[in-house]
Amino acid sequence: MNRLAIFDCDGTLVDSGATIVATVVEAFALHGFEPPAPVECRRVIGLSLVEAMAMLAPNAEPGEQGALAETYKTCFFRARQEGRVEEPLFDGILDLLDALEMDGWMLGVATGKSMRGLVHCLDRHGIHARFVSLQTADRHPSKPDPSMVVQAIADAGASPGSTFVIGDTAYDMGMARSAGAAALGAGWGYHDRSELLAGGAQAVADRPQSVMHLLPALMEHIDG
Repeated sequence: MNRLAIFDCDGTLVDSGATIVATVVEAFALHGFEPPAPVECRRVIGLSLVEAMAMLAPNAEPGEQGALAETYKTCFFRARQEGRVEEPLFDGILDLLDALEMDGWMLGVATGKSMRGLVHCLDRHGIHARFVSLQTADRHPSKPDPSMVVQAIADAGASPGSTFVIGDTAYDMGMARSAGAAALGAGWGYHDRSELLAGGAQAVADRPQSVMHLLPALMEHIDG
C-alpha cells in the first residue's frame, strides 16, 4: 500500500499570513465593515472563504458574508497581478519534501486555497510536480470535512492507515482524524500547540526539520 503525506498550504508549506491579513482588511474596508484584528484573521486561515468570512463577520447577513468572500478573491487576484502577494516557503520545507520522497512517501496537498491559487503558488516555488494530488476548497466542502483527504488517498492509491496529514490548524487535524488518517501538527504555523492537540493532533512538530524524527512514533498509529 502506498504511503501518503498530505500537506496543508497556507501556514504549513508557505508563510502567507501577512498577505491574507492585508487582503481581509482591504475587503472589509471596501464593504464599510470594521476590519478584524490580525490575530483573528490568522485564526481562520485554512477554512474556505465563505466560512472564514462568516467567522470574521458573524453579525453580517449570509449574503454580505458571501459578498465579502468574492471581494476578497478580487482583491487577492489584483494583489497578485501587482506583485504584492508574499508566499515564501517556510525554512526547511524543501528539505522535508526531499526527505519524505527519499523515504518512499507520496505527497499531496489539501488546502483552503482555490485550485488556481494553489497551482500558482506551487509553480512559483517549482514544486508543483512533486505532488500526486491537489485538493482545494473550490472543489470540496471546507475543512474539517474529510472530503479532501478522502480524495487524495484515492488519487495516491493509499489508505487512511497509510496516510498522515500535516497542517498548522485545528481544522487540518479534525479533517485528518475524520478521514481516519494520522494527524501531525505544524507548530510553525498559525494555531498554537494547545489548539492543534485539542483539534486531534497526535504529535506536533515545532519546525519542518522535526517531522522526520516524529514519523516513527506516528507510524505506530498508521501501521496499527
